[in-house]
Amino acid sequence: MITRPNILFLMSDEHRPDVTGYEGNTVIRTPVLDELARTGVVFRNAYTPSPICIPGRQAMMAGQLPKTCGCRHFGQDLPPHHPTFAQRFSQWAYATVCCGKLHHVGRDQMQGWTQRFAADMFVNEAFIPHRNEAEFARYRLDNPRWKWPDDMEIHRARPDDDSRNQRFDNRVTQAACDFIEDFFVDFTYDRATPQRPVLLKASYLQPHYPYVSTRDRLNFYFNRVQPFESEPVFDHPFLGQRQVEVGGGTTPREIRRATAAYYGMIDHLDTHCGTVLDALRAVGQDLDDWIIIYTSDHGEMLGEHGVWEKQKFFEASARVPLIIRWPRRFAPRVVEENVNLCDLFATLCDLAEIPLPETPRGLDSRSLVPLMQGDSREWRRKWRNETISQFGAHNLMIKWDHLKYQSYGPAMPEVLFDLRRDPCERVCFLGDPDYAEVLGEFRRRRAELGYGSGEQGAPDEGADYRNAGYGR
Repeated sequence: MITRPNILFLMSDEHRPDVTGYEGNTVIRTPVLDELARTGVVFRNAYTPSPICIPGRQAMMAGQLPKTCGCRHFGQDLPPHHPTFAQRFSQWAYATVCCGKLHHVGRDQMQGWTQRFAADMFVNEAFIPHRNEAEFARYRLDNPRWKWPDDMEIHRARPDDDSRNQRFDNRVTQAACDFIEDFFVDFTYDRATPQRPVLLKASYLQPHYPYVSTRDRLNFYFNRVQPFESEPVFDHPFLGQRQVEVGGGTTPREIRRATAAYYGMIDHLDTHCGTVLDALRAVGQDLDDWIIIYTSDHGEMLGEHGVWEKQKFFEASARVPLIIRWPRRFAPRVVEENVNLCDLFATLCDLAEIPLPETPRGLDSRSLVPLMQGDSREWRRKWRNETISQFGAHNLMIKWDHLKYQSYGPAMPEVLFDLRRDPCERVCFLGDPDYAEVLGEFRRRRAELGYGSGEQGAPDEGADYRNAGYGR
């Protein structure tokens, strides 16, 4: 009889992977994540399927790229009962429990989870069927503001020991700890079910802006961080957007304060993760028996290239931290191959020995287990060491090895980075004759992904497109 493993899925929001101790950052304090990395498998080149919250999260859960699952823009959502890895695990009798952020905005607020504790459970009015438009119009704000402009977010960076994001994350940790006690002990009704496998997710808001941290953490980091200042802006109509110019109304001190607050939020997040791990130990769980995952939905530019927030295919925005720890089966190692958060669907099913579901449009998900075992031959032979990210209707990134190609539709130029020659992504090698052959191959792959053929890369919405062609 198969003994299926328990899984703890720790997730943050907007965590650029180089702000971790295990990646060599000597300023940030992340002892919990560093220990997970020291004893687990670290994926050094993991990427988000989309560098923005909702599409990135829904694509990860569905194991499908945004174009495959139909969630390409902020404000869209997976349709009700769309297959997710939470749904698949619940079908195999797992207790699937999420504490915290999922960022669903549609009518299905569970998306396969059987139990959910969250402060972000609400349905966007766009998903309310047969709504009375005249009545809704009476209550809409004249000038609705979903967020502050980037420069104002920087101006408003400050110490606050009780911010909204902190209260949200406090509830996430408390809910996770309460569930752990009830599931493994339950002195109230003696209904503990420790023999049943559990997929428990603790999903946090930090370090997502606003750039606000506790006073003690902000004090610690303020004179220690090295902010991005006077950064050259990349000459591209999309990659150069959202820039904040130091001296153009934003002071160096404000940039430093926002950067320090961002570091403080990651410090705070690390503490929350440690509290959940301690709660498992307290009820007698051996963490070496658990699969423990840490990742984030996307990164944060933090002023690099003069840009803040995300949405870009720069490394700081598109690359994410990813650790998978299961020392009973996998020795610690660092994986350098390109992987994607969509790959977690197939990976989790592989680890738990649960067959993959049949889905109408297939999966864009590959098991990472061979890479965790140190075998990259099939990964490179079958999939060319590829990862893909998409944003909106036009924007596409394809990365093979150290080469990162980007297409932005008919109105914007393509971009080609070589991270081996230019790790800071300041030079476009599109016109270099040494890259002419591989550029043609990237364009052919772009067409296979449903973004049309030809040099401009206009999306072909009528294409017979199913998935990335990974064989599922």
